[in-house]
Amino acid sequence: MSTKQTIAIIGATGNMGSAIAKSLSKTNNRLLLFARHFDKVQALVEEIKKGNASAEAEAVECPTNASWEADIIILALPYADEKEIAAKIKDVANQKILISISNPLNETYSALVTAADTSAGEQLQQLLPNSKVVKAFNTVFAADFANTIIDGKQVDTLIAGNDTQALETVSELARSIDLNPLVAGELPWSRTLENMALLLIQFTMKYNYNWVAGWKVLHN
Repeated sequence: MSTKQTIAIIGATGNMGSAIAKSLSKTNNRLLLFARHFDKVQALVEEIKKGNASAEAEAVECPTNASWEADIIILALPYADEKEIAAKIKDVANQKILISISNPLNETYSALVTAADTSAGEQLQQLLPNSKVVKAFNTVFAADFANTIIDGKQVDTLIAGNDTQALETVSELARSIDLNPLVAGELPWSRTLENMALLLIQFTMKYNYNWVAGWKVLHN
């Protein structure tokens, strides 16, 4: 990415959070990493810097402070934990891009827990009405960030949001880590994207894709 930005990753030590952090650490952005266990965040920062000494990554102890400093906030949290964090960062996330990566799955990965007329992305926008919520990275498995080419094809990340500039910024961010962004449309498209993630999980379990799989739109 040409413009250097400060990106807060809340939930940085989870499978998705750490995969995204490692990918973004190779770009020219500054990363503020937060998770519940500070020692694990520090270990992640050490791992990142071991692989790339010039990476700008810091462990932070407070999600509110991280979000206050950030231009972009990535919530790399399970759906069930988003409400609590949203309340903590609401005042400091005004007019900021907030990336929702969660999928509201049930415990057996057989269905979504959200009603058909809403989505995790839309619910987050309701909790943070002054933020620019963008659904992204939810249709991509954690392993895909290190393997953005699968079967010779670049993995797509499907994106939805209501703010045109925010969609472009997140698209640029996706390109910077070698994913191909496809903008589905406004935030209600999150319903489809979250169902697509559920379907990909079910395919992966059924056909043994070993959690290296992704969606690809084929075109000429």
